[in-house]
Amino acid sequence: MKDFIPHVLLASLLCIGYSSCKNTPNHQYTFTKTMVEDSAMVVTAHPIATQIGLDVLRDGGNAIDAAIAVQFALAACYPVAGNIGGGGFMVYRDARGESITLDFREKAPAAADADMYLDENGNAVSERSQAGELAAGVPGSVDGMAQAYARYSQLKNWKRLIQPSIEIARNGFHLTERQANLMNEKRVDFDQNNRAETVFNNQQEYSEGYMLVQSDLAKTLEAIRDQGRNGFYTGWVADKIVAQMKDGNGIISKQDLLDYQSVWRVPITTDYRGYEIISMPPPSSGGIALTQLLEIIEPYDIRKLGHHSTASIHLIAEAERRVYADRATHLGDSDYYNVPLEMLMDPDYIKERMSNFDPNQASISDSIKAGQAKESLQTTHFSIVDIEGNTVSLTTTINGAYGAKTVVQGAGFLLNNEMDDFSAKPGVPNMFGLIGAEANKVEPGKRMLSSMTPTIVLKDGKTIMSLGSPGGSTIITSVFQVIVNIIDHGMSATEAVASPRFHHQWKPDKIRFEEEGFDQSLVDSLSAMGHTVEQKGKIGKVECIYYNTEGMIEGAADIRADDTVMGF
Repeated sequence: MKDFIPHVLLASLLCIGYSSCKNTPNHQYTFTKTMVEDSAMVVTAHPIATQIGLDVLRDGGNAIDAAIAVQFALAACYPVAGNIGGGGFMVYRDARGESITLDFREKAPAAADADMYLDENGNAVSERSQAGELAAGVPGSVDGMAQAYARYSQLKNWKRLIQPSIEIARNGFHLTERQANLMNEKRVDFDQNNRAETVFNNQQEYSEGYMLVQSDLAKTLEAIRDQGRNGFYTGWVADKIVAQMKDGNGIISKQDLLDYQSVWRVPITTDYRGYEIISMPPPSSGGIALTQLLEIIEPYDIRKLGHHSTASIHLIAEAERRVYADRATHLGDSDYYNVPLEMLMDPDYIKERMSNFDPNQASISDSIKAGQAKESLQTTHFSIVDIEGNTVSLTTTINGAYGAKTVVQGAGFLLNNEMDDFSAKPGVPNMFGLIGAEANKVEPGKRMLSSMTPTIVLKDGKTIMSLGSPGGSTIITSVFQVIVNIIDHGMSATEAVASPRFHHQWKPDKIRFEEEGFDQSLVDSLSAMGHTVEQKGKIGKVECIYYNTEGMIEGAADIRADDTVMGF
C-alpha cells in the first residue's frame, strides 16, 4: 500500500476474505472506503467479493477475469442484488484503447404480451410484475459472463473463477448488520412468495454474524463451473426453473432459456469539457440520459455557481426534469423500437430543451413534455482496473431487493422481478415512480428499459475513471453528480462519492435530497423558487476508481453501505 487518503471508515478487523472467515465467531468485516495504489483496484458492494476479485488479479487474471469471479461471488455473499438469476450491463475498455459494452439484460419470455399485467378493466396490477414467478424475465447474467470469458479472459480457467462462489455458498458466510436487518425486513415477502421455506426466511430473527449457508445454490454454481453456460440454461437447473414457473404463475420456458443471448453493443460516447464519457446504449437509458445532462450544463460555469448552491441545484434539477421526460417517451429496447438517438444527443436539440429555463423559477413538470421526434436501491455495481490498465464498469441487478422474493426450489437462487421495468400501461409508474410509454411496452423477447449507467471516463485518450451505482431511477443522477464533482469541482474520488446527493426525475415533480448534508436554508431557498422538496433516505451507492493527478489509482467505495475497496 502506497498511501491512504484520510477519509477512511473501518470496522474492527478480525479477518478479511472468505477462506479464513468461515468458522470465526462474531465475525466482523473491514469496510475500507478509500485507498490509493499504483497497480490495480477492485471496488464492490461486499468485502468478500472485493477480496475475491483482488485475488484473481494477483493470480494473473485481467479485469474481465476478476469481474466474472466478482459477479458470481456477489450472487453468493450479496443475494439482495448479486445474482445469477438477473442481468446487467458492462462497459469495458482494454489497455489498447478499444471500448465495447456487453448487454446481458433480461428478456421478456416468448409468452409475454403487452396486457399481461392488466386486470379485466385494463388497470395495471403492480403486484403481478413485482413479486412471484410472473415478474421474472429470462435471466442473462450467466450467459453474459460466459461471453465475456470467451472473448477476453486472460486466465482461461473458468473453474478457477467460479470456485470461490461455490465455497461461499457451501460453507457459508457471516451476514453483516445491514444484511441481517434487510432479511428480517423482507421475511414476510419471502413467506408470501415461496411455497417452501428458504434460507432467507427459515429463522425467526437474523443477526449480524449469522452464518448463511446456501447448499442448493452451491449445487447450481457447481453445474455452471463444470458445464459453463449450459450448466444454467440446460440440464437439471433449467428443469428446476421451468418447474418453478409451472408450480407458480410464471411463463419462462425451456426454449426461452435456450434462446437467451447477450449482445455486444457500441457504447454511447460524448465529450464533456475535454473528457470523453463512455457509457451504455439502449436498452439502458443511462448513457443517453447522462449525455444529455452533461451537455445541458456544459455551457454554464458550474464551478462558479458553487457546489450545492441554490443556483447550481436549480439548474441541475431543471436539466434532470427535461431529461427524464425524454426518457419516459423515447427510450426502450432499440432492437424493438426506433429510439431517436441522434435527435436526443444533438446539441441543437439539447439547447432547445433548455430554451424555457428560468434561472429564478422552477418549472412545472406537467408543462414539460418530451421533445418531439426501474431498478431498485438493491441493484449493485462494481469497478475494476487491472495492472495492464484494462477497465471494467459493471452494473447488475435482479431489480427490487431480492428480486421477485422467490427462490427456485432445489437450485437456490432468486428470480428477478425485472418485468416491472417494462411499462405495464402508458403513463402508469413502476415501483420507482418512473413513467413509460409505447417505446417500453411488454413484447416477447424484448429487453426492458433500465437506468443502469456503468461508465468509463477518458482524458487525452487515457482511462481516468470507472464508476457506476445502484439506485433505480437515481442511478443516472448519482453517476452524473460524481463526474461533475470530480471534473468541475476538483474533488478527489473519495470526496466526490461521499458528497450528499439530490435527484429529480420529472415525475413525481419534486427534488429529493438525502437526509443529511443539506442546510435548511438551501432547502428553503429552493422551495421559494417553486420547487417541491423532499428529504428522505440515501441516494445511490457509487463505486469509483480514479487515476488522480499524480498518476496513482484512487479507489472510492461508497460510505452509504458495506461497499469495500482493495488494491495493490
